[in-house]
Amino acid sequence: MLGMNDLKTGVVINFNNAPHEVVKYQHSKMGRGGAVVRTTLKNLITGNNLEHTFRDSDKLLPADMQRTKAQFLYRQGEDYIFMDMTSFEQFEIPGTVIGGAGDFLSEGLEVTIKLFEGKPINIELPAKMSFKVTYAEPAIKGDTANNPTKNATIETGLEIRVPMFINQGETVVVDTRDGSYIERAK
Repeated sequence: MLGMNDLKTGVVINFNNAPHEVVKYQHSKMGRGGAVVRTTLKNLITGNNLEHTFRDSDKLLPADMQRTKAQFLYRQGEDYIFMDMTSFEQFEIPGTVIGGAGDFLSEGLEVTIKLFEGKPINIELPAKMSFKVTYAEPAIKGDTANNPTKNATIETGLEIRVPMFINQGETVVVDTRDGSYIERAK
């Protein structure tokens, strides 16, 4: 059992029979009343956020979460096919579960899969990943004011914004949380 004081950013609880991650929390003590914790919770199955206030008397259950290592093999329609790294069994995860992380998956990539009650609900990618630029718009000469950027396509097919000096064939480091360019790979 978890109490109100255990609610911190990143803690995953079982709330309304679904795993919810605490995104934000604020502890408040109200005059003569008891203390409360105002939270923003992210449903790890649907991805929706909700606001909820917990009281001191509320008892919370930690979510039954497991993690397993898997290797991405290929995409089949809307589904993504993975191989468990310990049992070598293949399994599929629907694109609705993968979400935007699918833009960064390339064959052979090892990922961590979060499971809730034995079912995959999410995948974890490294925060930074390197990708080869397969297409980059030509740089416009003289356009150097205000840190200009241009469109580029990385090897997974995702289009990102990169600085003018990045050319086709180069390798760039991308932030997988928001798809932004970080730096030229070394």
